[in-house]
Amino acid sequence: MSAPALTRTVLRLHRTALIVWTVFVLGSVGYLVWLTEVGADSAYATLDACPRGEACGLGAAYTYSTGMGWISTVMYYSYWAVAAWAGGALIGRELESGTARLAWTQGVTPRRWLTAKLALPAAALVVGGAVFVPVYRWAWSAHRDLMGDSLAFNDVFADHGPLVVAYGLCALTVGALTGLLLGRPLPALALSVAVTTVLNRTLEHHRPTPLPPTAFWPAHLTETALVLTAAALATTATYWQLRRMTAAP
Repeated sequence: MSAPALTRTVLRLHRTALIVWTVFVLGSVGYLVWLTEVGADSAYATLDACPRGEACGLGAAYTYSTGMGWISTVMYYSYWAVAAWAGGALIGRELESGTARLAWTQGVTPRRWLTAKLALPAAALVVGGAVFVPVYRWAWSAHRDLMGDSLAFNDVFADHGPLVVAYGLCALTVGALTGLLLGRPLPALALSVAVTTVLNRTLEHHRPTPLPPTAFWPAHLTETALVLTAAALATTATYWQLRRMTAAP
């Protein structure tokens, strides 16, 4: 099977996941733009009309801040969905059903198969992050007087740069590794989510807080490097496990 044919096969098998991810990213970006350009005007109008000291002013700011916060939080923890999908549907289900081994008999080497499986979703994660992060940074900074969060918030910290993408890539590789190790979708799904959550909580615990703006990028890039290192280690282990599984007896 040629490389273009293999790519088309992977896209066809996982087109639903790609569509869901695309809709999620574009929907999040669209909502951020609407919230910043339209929702903020409504909040300010309510604040102007509200007598000083009345709770209605706080409610307007809360509504705006909550909408921004939900987008930030869901994007940050999207690595859970990536880990679950990678361990379950991307790798575990195909090993359990025998689809992977069938592909390996159709002119596709196990290494090429795994590379296509990882490269396409990794590209989708990188492109999605490249679209989301600049829009989020703009929206987050546009109306700070309506917001109640800061760079010390875990989701805000990650969504301000490449760290949110790094967690997605790490979740992808950890999911692929657990899928190969366990060969069953549900256990691989659970283990991949658990491992990525432990990594995330450990690194969150060691973030410097409170985080002044001048210290943001050193801390952010350091954590990004650590997460990408974990992703590289998981990728290496995944290829090693694949070679061990497919080695001739």
